[in-house]
Amino acid sequence: MGEFRDSLKKLIAWLKEERIDLAYVADPTSIAYLTGYASWTEERVMALLVSREEAALLFAPAINEGELRSFAWPGAVAFYQDGESPWKKIKEAIAAWPARTWALEGGSLSLAWYRALQAEFPGSEMEADITDFLKKARLRKSPEEVAKLQVAGAQADLAIEIGIAALRSGVSEGELAAEIQYQLRVEPSFPTIVQIGENAANVSALPGEGRLAPGDMVIFDLGTMKNGYASDVSRTVGYGEVSAEQRQIYETVRQAQQAAADGARPGMTAGEVDELARRVIREAGYGQYFPHRLGHGIGMQVHEAPGIQPGSDTVLEAGMCFSIEPGIYVPGVAGVRIEDCGVLTEKGFEPFTHFSKELQILPIKK
Repeated sequence: MGEFRDSLKKLIAWLKEERIDLAYVADPTSIAYLTGYASWTEERVMALLVSREEAALLFAPAINEGELRSFAWPGAVAFYQDGESPWKKIKEAIAAWPARTWALEGGSLSLAWYRALQAEFPGSEMEADITDFLKKARLRKSPEEVAKLQVAGAQADLAIEIGIAALRSGVSEGELAAEIQYQLRVEPSFPTIVQIGENAANVSALPGEGRLAPGDMVIFDLGTMKNGYASDVSRTVGYGEVSAEQRQIYETVRQAQQAAADGARPGMTAGEVDELARRVIREAGYGQYFPHRLGHGIGMQVHEAPGIQPGSDTVLEAGMCFSIEPGIYVPGVAGVRIEDCGVLTEKGFEPFTHFSKELQILPIKK
């Protein structure tokens, strides 16, 4: 049936190094990263248990059995029926494993489930946390992962095209978001954001009942999921004639985004890259209107490490994938955000999205 993934082999090596008997992985994204198996179990328990003795068990509800048994997985599998205790079933499934010391994925295990697990394994130590290990393991993407992110990015470019083509006087934010999702017909990586006029000055507000009128700026912030990997892009356009100040704000954001994209290099800290863009906005007099970090990591989830933010001493490395998304939000005037996600290479930042960043002024349509 093959070997474990390299990511899972690295987790086993970490367990050996830390002298921890086994790991309990609870987050579906982490399970998919380590095994390739992606599923959704709602409120039911699904877990990956990994022994430092080079064994691994995928544990899932019985409703997943057919799917999981057809999956090319070199480890063991075990299931439980609704009405059975998953914790007792886990204990039965790993009865032969050393289980004195555990590493848990603390950010993904509820207090109730943690207590249930403890009750089934009295005397075991469950203090170690593998969250940081997994976060760091996912920082640098493989060439195969980058290729998947590029495919997802192409879908995001198409979504921007769909949104712009749907602009017409009187259309609401919610209608535009729905039209994008209907025409694109792929899974979004997060709820599509469309902000019109004054609402565009509210950072990342969800679509409301604002309706498009001449002179409005429109922010599109959206993404898709493809082959288990996310995309995320933002573009801002004008509808009808826009003011000189709106144009100035847009050009400032465009220059800030370009400064960070052109200047980012391996060996810089995330805080230094943030400052490349922030300085442009600050020197233009809009520093107080840029209230968020410059960017976030992206991969199997739309928001991952590293955070590209002020003061961060995270040293960036080739293979890290993240967004560059400066914004200026001036109440009563305009909100503008321009975002691309990309991969950092030895030569610099290479974006996954390529939709034009020149200010587009769309003609008025009824």
